[in-house]
Amino acid sequence: MSWNARALDVLAAGPPTPLIDFPVPAPGIRLLLKDESAQPTGSLRHRHARALFRQAILDGLVAQGTTVVEATGGNAAVAQAWFARRLGLPYIVVMPGERSEARARAVEALGGECRFVTPPLAIYDAAREIDGHFLDQFGRAAPHDLGEELFGQVSPDWVVTGAGTGATSATLGHWLRSHHPADTDGPVPSAAGRASGAVGRDGPGTAENRSSGTLEGSAPGGGGWRCRVAVADPENSAYFPGWALDTPDYVTGMPSRIEGIGRPRIEPGFRPDLVDLVIPVPDAASVAAARRIRDVTGLPVGGSSGTALWAALELVERMRARGESGTVVSLIGDAADRHLATYHNDAWAAGKGLDLGPHLAELRRRTAVHPSG
Repeated sequence: MSWNARALDVLAAGPPTPLIDFPVPAPGIRLLLKDESAQPTGSLRHRHARALFRQAILDGLVAQGTTVVEATGGNAAVAQAWFARRLGLPYIVVMPGERSEARARAVEALGGECRFVTPPLAIYDAAREIDGHFLDQFGRAAPHDLGEELFGQVSPDWVVTGAGTGATSATLGHWLRSHHPADTDGPVPSAAGRASGAVGRDGPGTAENRSSGTLEGSAPGGGGWRCRVAVADPENSAYFPGWALDTPDYVTGMPSRIEGIGRPRIEPGFRPDLVDLVIPVPDAASVAAARRIRDVTGLPVGGSSGTALWAALELVERMRARGESGTVVSLIGDAADRHLATYHNDAWAAGKGLDLGPHLAELRRRTAVHPSG
């Protein structure tokens, strides 16, 4: 068997990650958490990494002995180092800022090499200068297998995910349109219609579904199953304003405080035509919701999981108010003890100027169980 064939075997999909029931006081509405922290490297980036390696091998860009390079500062580096080790490939990641032993440790434990570069935006040019194949998770954002797996487990009305590279929302939207093309036909409102009244705390209620202008989850005309994709976007990120204003090159120039999602610019992998709704989420709400997930499930998730949960609960609220029934799935991942010192730490939140109190109170109202602690 050739190296390429063996490599593709290594990159075969693993068992499905579980769905967790998350109680909500809304009769007829079910909220499920798709737990990507069950991946071998503990986050949704595991799927991204596998897809990037697979596509690079199929395209002839990575072969036996190729040095693989990436520019990132988060979970993507751990996932890519994990796959590189199993493929027997050298792996170098260029991370932003001064060297941090905490950030480097997980990658180096997997045999990868970490190089730190300042200023942070210089990491991309630095990665391109290294002799090897630059995976470029933002520029390529290869589609992965989440859609096929998830929709084989459940037939939801909404799926909610955060946006980093844009690959996940694009993967979900593409799968739905490929398998149910008639369900997504219909006029798309103008940019003015999407943006009208959308900015602010009530954005999800006013920048409604691009396909029909509603938040309904049922099929048009009483037909077959219909599912829509919502993207949860933290503060400072370009995805919500760019989507609402129909401006694909929208730039905020500001970093997100929520690790793993939110970008200062709209990345090439984001497909607004495959997204039905983008929901802006305050950072304090993201952190509070991450804590709520831990209260209910015991999983010390990061802020991005909280962002997705808060947006999912917005959808549940609106479905309940309209007297609708159905299922909402929210993606979660990156459950790690390191988050106990940040998102789950009161001193950290206070240092970031985040007032969690009102959001924690709202979460208690919107969920059906009380904190275990």
